[in-house]
Amino acid sequence: MTTDHLLLARDLTLGYGERTVIEHLDLALLPGKVTAIVGANASGKSTLLRSMSRLLTPRAGQVLLDGEQVHRMPAKQLARLLGLLPQAPITPEGITVADLVGRGRHPHQGLFSRWSTADDEAVGAALDATRTAELAERPVDELSGGQRQRVWIAMALAQGTDLLLLDEPTTFLDVSHQVEVLDLLTDLNRARGITIVMVLHDLNLAARYCDQLVMIADGTVHASGSPAEVLTEDHVREVFGLANRIILDPVSGTPLMLPIGRHHGGAQSAPA
Repeated sequence: MTTDHLLLARDLTLGYGERTVIEHLDLALLPGKVTAIVGANASGKSTLLRSMSRLLTPRAGQVLLDGEQVHRMPAKQLARLLGLLPQAPITPEGITVADLVGRGRHPHQGLFSRWSTADDEAVGAALDATRTAELAERPVDELSGGQRQRVWIAMALAQGTDLLLLDEPTTFLDVSHQVEVLDLLTDLNRARGITIVMVLHDLNLAARYCDQLVMIADGTVHASGSPAEVLTEDHVREVFGLANRIILDPVSGTPLMLPIGRHHGGAQSAPA
């Protein structure tokens, strides 16, 4: 199963105060695929994601979901289609896993509607999908970083959307938990066809797990396409200012970027 909702940016300009961060950006995300937005620090990755989820109003241009401007859609209508997991979300003190995941059902609650069997089923399915059902009665603030991130993803899943945006879902996690979260997101994409868009810092994990890479630089899209098309030595040097080599990842067959520091480029001999 693959969702066919089309999310795109058209001539998008974004900023804060007098500072422009994104300028005249065009981008179409692949429906039913996993996309990573990558780029140097302060390049506008998170700013772009915030605008695509209508948290930031464009200065110019549009974000369109199935041809409709997201910033003009009723909030609940958009929330039934698109979910956002922000960077470092704040957990309400003392809340249990089940209660937090249940908050994902808010877009489906009317003014006078009560919690329903459908809500119970959605929360249960989200807990099962993220392997957090056994944590349901535990306070979220007692969990490990990897467990907590899975619970937040469960809340987003309980929302029942076909598009899921995640801002740096692996930040502050050790490498085993990073892989655990990315494996989970890949499973969700393959099983449910959910379109997943996430900001990632690790270029090699982005190449390994994603169908599409979008490399941001100077407030616009520097390169967009498959990992093999985007993760090249030239693009990494141009966007990150980093000498590098690209080889084939022996595990996944995707591009693997090897950074070259000043002391590892072969031009400087080791001290005697």
